[in-house]
Amino acid sequence: MLPKNSDEIKPFAISVYFGVVLILTLCGMLVSGYLSVSHYRVYTDIDYSSFCAISKAINCDTISQSPYSIFLGIPVPIWGVLGYVLMLITLLFSFNIRAEKIKIFPTLFSIGVIFSIISIFLGILSAVKIHAYCMMCLVTYGINFMLLYMTWLIKQRFEKKNWKTAITENIAFWKSCKSRAFKYYSPLIAFTIMIMVFIPDYWNLTYTNPGKQIFNSGFTEDGDPWIGAKNPELIITEYSDYMCFQCKKMHFFLKNLIARHPEKIRLVHKHFPMDQRFNPLVKGDLHPGSGFLSLIAIYAARENKFWELNDFLYHYNMSKGTIDLRKISQKSGLDFVKLKTSIHESEIKQKLQKDILSGLRRHIFATPSYVINNKVFTGQIPSDILNSVRK
Repeated sequence: MLPKNSDEIKPFAISVYFGVVLILTLCGMLVSGYLSVSHYRVYTDIDYSSFCAISKAINCDTISQSPYSIFLGIPVPIWGVLGYVLMLITLLFSFNIRAEKIKIFPTLFSIGVIFSIISIFLGILSAVKIHAYCMMCLVTYGINFMLLYMTWLIKQRFEKKNWKTAITENIAFWKSCKSRAFKYYSPLIAFTIMIMVFIPDYWNLTYTNPGKQIFNSGFTEDGDPWIGAKNPELIITEYSDYMCFQCKKMHFFLKNLIARHPEKIRLVHKHFPMDQRFNPLVKGDLHPGSGFLSLIAIYAARENKFWELNDFLYHYNMSKGTIDLRKISQKSGLDFVKLKTSIHESEIKQKLQKDILSGLRRHIFATPSYVINNKVFTGQIPSDILNSVRK
């Protein structure tokens, strides 16, 4: 039988609410931990693709590949782990099990507010700048809003003092236990500083030049630039787009592999920009501007500066959708005036169209794609092929 009035309904013990907040915090740590591992593997494992890379719009990997995934030299998901550890320490610091009392509601609530504001900011960033969403990130946003709600609910049910009084007592509490707070929080602060100092910037994909290895290079009969072995055991022809993250990741992986086996592998480069202005395969606004970057690279090849410029173009970020030819010429040593005029020459454009038509004849539909012994591999190269030259 239901009680006659609401006054007879008693809330759960405060330990139950504390337990819910604790479980939410631990779940947030686990999800952020997974996202941290996923972020690392996106940049370092050529075979990796997260389970939530479902489409262009729902894709955790796209979020990881974004420059917005790094803040103050640390991947954002690692900041998430550190944030939940902060919440966990504060929970353990504040809860008196015997008295079943939480001492610092305003501090816990403030952390919940900060977490929620960060969630809203990251959500807007995903929508406006990245144009993709990460399902696991959305899970953390939900956890953060639940943490905010639960800390507010605890205040409403177990703390009858007004907010002004609660905040005043909260400040007095922290002042009275500075030394104990230092013992709790100093390891987290020290660990954060260590991460900032010692974490390798694995997200900056670059070619590591062991012993200042100088590659053999040249051009095929079709005028395609190559590097690597003069008499190769394995020839890899890459069809690539300078605005494609996987192309960038694979290119530097292959270049480092060639550096370790310079007499076994040859890498041949062909352009296949996913730009609808140049590639008839592309119907939407996929990688606008990538075609012009290819034209610049083709001109650089004519000036025998292709491979120097090639690495730069993989890292090039167009500002507001524009290409700064002057900056590119300064970085590459190309003559600005010649560069500006040459990319519009029919000979340069014909070379790009020749590469694209070559890819279409091979039924290439995405980048990166690789041709090895007349077989096409899209996205990545089977490990058994690469292992054959590592022996």
